[in-house]
Amino acid sequence: MEEKSHVVTEVAGPTSQCDVTVESRSNEQQFERYISLAGFYNFGMCLQCGWEATSIGLILPLLNGGPAALVWGVLISGAGHLFTVFSLAEMASMDPTVGAQYRWSARFARSNPEFWGFVQGWVTTFAWLVQPAAWTSYLAYQTQALISFHNPEFIASGWHTTLIMWAYISAAVVCNLYLRRILNVFETIGGICHVLFWVTCIIVLTTLANRSSPTFVFTKVTTGLTGWNNPGLCFQIGLMNQLLGLAGYDSMLHMVDETKKPRERVPPSMIVAVASNVVMTFSYVLVLMFCIGDEEAVMAAPSPLLEIYYQATKSKAASTICLFMHMLVLTTGSFNTIASTSRLVWAFARDRGLPNSAFFTPVHPTLQIPLRSLGLTIVIAVILSLVNLGSSVALSQLISIGTIGLIGSYFFPVFLILKRKIAGQHPNYGPFRLGRWGIPVNLCSLCFTAYVTFWAAFPSTSPITSDNMNYGGPVFIGLLTLCIGDWFRSGKKRFVVPTGKYAIEMAGQEEVEMK
Repeated sequence: MEEKSHVVTEVAGPTSQCDVTVESRSNEQQFERYISLAGFYNFGMCLQCGWEATSIGLILPLLNGGPAALVWGVLISGAGHLFTVFSLAEMASMDPTVGAQYRWSARFARSNPEFWGFVQGWVTTFAWLVQPAAWTSYLAYQTQALISFHNPEFIASGWHTTLIMWAYISAAVVCNLYLRRILNVFETIGGICHVLFWVTCIIVLTTLANRSSPTFVFTKVTTGLTGWNNPGLCFQIGLMNQLLGLAGYDSMLHMVDETKKPRERVPPSMIVAVASNVVMTFSYVLVLMFCIGDEEAVMAAPSPLLEIYYQATKSKAASTICLFMHMLVLTTGSFNTIASTSRLVWAFARDRGLPNSAFFTPVHPTLQIPLRSLGLTIVIAVILSLVNLGSSVALSQLISIGTIGLIGSYFFPVFLILKRKIAGQHPNYGPFRLGRWGIPVNLCSLCFTAYVTFWAAFPSTSPITSDNMNYGGPVFIGLLTLCIGDWFRSGKKRFVVPTGKYAIEMAGQEEVEMK
């Protein structure tokens, strides 16, 4: 049988340095490393766009949990995501790889590395393939809200949403085709807008809006509006918008093959991108709740955020411009999401995780992008956009499945490396390491990701019916079942245990070659 595994762990003392060796893999195509440090940092910061995304999804915490869930939720979310990004950054310093979670799961599993890498790869790839549809649907809903705002006779329908999603997807395709030429400048502009618009929106609200009381902002918990009456339960459901709004930082890892000096630059860039988004999001939602105005009118509006700006400015033009600032950065984030997803699809296909993998692996020699992987990403987004023709609720359910997969994908590599640390068989680290804080940080990350995955699958309304049921959990279990079925059918024969560019030494362990 052909040897499939390339994972080698070498004898090394606990204090030895991680040596870097270049693995020669046949038929592997390489990207040009053209992304600068500033471009890479801005790529991650704009893709997360924490304050814009959290405020766009304002309706969920207002209906469940209220202002208290929104404000405290950002702090809880920020702490949890920082624990997780520190854990991922440590692994990225050892092995900066496009496959990220699935490659690390394979490399750190103490047994059956092919199985762990394969299942993790399917979960992570599926989760990211859903994200472009999620981003463009948010933009489509806000576009429809703007149309309704200026034309009250307009009645939005599913086909409107689908066509608007196609428009945003088309713009993303054009941008991605020429991404290599424009990315550094494009992301720098996006990063400047991300910060400049944050300052501008805060000034507009604090200058013009009426003030809410601190009691309202920090202690009011809304119950009963969605059928749930327990304050604790409503608070937990209301946290989800904030907990999910700061996720997705592994997207930066999917671009590492096009980034200069990835082992040194990737970890701090990931951490700074998350930390800056946490600070900006918390300060913005504080201002938003202190300046919310008429809460009932806000919750009844097609776009609660647009209504807040309108109550503050008393001008349709000014409030439209403010909402457009959010949408512009979100549009940049959607372009980045499609670019990141296409690289992940390419990496998983290169490791023979996808059926007919060879079709998706070529890199266009001129454009320097995985054109067929990009095509698959776009086709999936277009197909998901068609779900709106039947039900917007169904699209929301599909998006929730991707969210569960995305957060859940952080759990297993952290869990597997933590097991190694506890057993004294941890890897020797790269330039960035957590040291004595590694085990506590990893434990906090595991608790956080398990907590978010559970509540992301919880129904947001009651009584629970077939129409409002959150099918994310059951369908995610179904996805895992399909992955395992594919593994036994042909996956274990075709999948290559990935290692990437850097060999990882394991401390205090005899030399082992896993096959």
